[in-house]
Amino acid sequence: MINFIIIVILAIMVLFMLRSSLKHFKGEGGCCGGGGGIIEDNKKLNEPEIGTKSIHIGGMTCDHCRIRVKNSLNRIDGLSAEVNLKTATAELHYSKEISDETIRHAIEDAGYSII
Repeated sequence: MINFIIIVILAIMVLFMLRSSLKHFKGEGGCCGGGGGIIEDNKKLNEPEIGTKSIHIGGMTCDHCRIRVKNSLNRIDGLSAEVNLKTATAELHYSKEISDETIRHAIEDAGYSII
């Protein structure tokens, strides 16, 4: 009887691990979800550039993170971003004034922080 209980417990544990692994490989899990299905937004400004900002970003650990931050920033109207994973920085080019709060909000909505 004890062997049966141990086998059932192990089977339940294996099922939970498999479910978690499948989410991870589909890119539905947390960080390092493989990045599959995420398309990098290489946005260019249509209007003349009036300035640039460089910011340090905390929490990026892989290329998937870099793309999430870049896409989140590029959704801001009048802003084009290039994000560097090695230096954990984003170079922002803008064609109209954009508040620091708007930038901070976009980065935090992606799950990261400004250092």
